[in-house]
Amino acid sequence: MRKFMGAVAAAALALALAACGGESAAPGTTTGASAAQDAPLKVGVSPVPHGEILKFVKDKLASAAGLKLEIVEFTDYVQPNTQLQEGQLDANYFQHRPYLDDFQKSKGGKEMVFVQAVHLEPLGLYSRKVKSAGELANGATVAVPNDATNLGRGLKLLEDNGLIKLKPGVGTAATERDVAENPKNIRFKPLEAAQLPRSLEDVDAAVINGNYALEAELKPASDALVLEKAEGNPYANGLVVLKGQEGDARIKKLAGLLAGPEVKKFIEDTYQGSVISSTT
Repeated sequence: MRKFMGAVAAAALALALAACGGESAAPGTTTGASAAQDAPLKVGVSPVPHGEILKFVKDKLASAAGLKLEIVEFTDYVQPNTQLQEGQLDANYFQHRPYLDDFQKSKGGKEMVFVQAVHLEPLGLYSRKVKSAGELANGATVAVPNDATNLGRGLKLLEDNGLIKLKPGVGTAATERDVAENPKNIRFKPLEAAQLPRSLEDVDAAVINGNYALEAELKPASDALVLEKAEGNPYANGLVVLKGQEGDARIKKLAGLLAGPEVKKFIEDTYQGSVISSTT
C-alpha cells in the first residue's frame, strides 16, 4: 500500500509540474523561444546577386555573429513572398519596396515589412541589334517587364533617355497606355521579367532587371545602352519579413551584417558598378 500511495503521489507531482510548465528539458536541449533563436534562419533569394551576397554572409560573417543561415533560391518574383506568408521562409531578400507594396496591394495575404535596404540593381536597356538607344529604328519592338512596378520603372527609364514621353504625373505607375509621345513608334512587348534576357534575339531591345541581366552574363555597367542612375533611386533591394518579426534577434543580426562594411566591399569588388551597395 505504501508503495502504491508513493507512486500516486509521484505521478500527481509530475502532472502538476507539467501543467505549470515546470517540466525540465533533457540536458543539452532548448525549448520554446530559445529553440527558435537557435534554429537556422531560412531566407528566400534570387540566385544573382542576392544569393551570392547572402552566401558571402553565410560563409564569412554569420558564424562569428552566432547566426545560422539556410538559403533557398527562387527563379521568380512571386514564390518568395508567398512562401514567406505561408511560414515556409523566415525572410526573403529579392525585391524592392515598390514591388513589395504592389504585391501586398494586389495579392493580399499576411502583411510583410521591409527591414533593411542592401543594394540597387540598376535597370537597363539592352540590345543585340543596335549599339545605342538612338539607333533604334522607327517601329522598333522593345520588350519590357510585365509586373506593374517594373513596367512603370522601365517606361520611366525610356522617358529619362528621350525615347518616349509619359503623361504628366503617372510616375512609376505608368503603363503603355500612359505614353503620351512616342516619336519612334516603339512597340512594347511585356514579358515576365525572367524571360527578358532570352527575348534579346527576337526584339530590337529589352529593358532587363539587374539580377536577370547578371544571370544572363550581361554586365550592366558596360553592356547596357542606358542604365538607371543610383542617386535618388527608390528601388533598392532588401530584407523582408512578416510584420511582427522585425524584433527577432536573428533578423536583427542578419540586417546588421547586410548593412555592414564587409558586404559593401564585397558588392563593390564583385560587381564593379553593375550592383550598387545601399550602404553609405
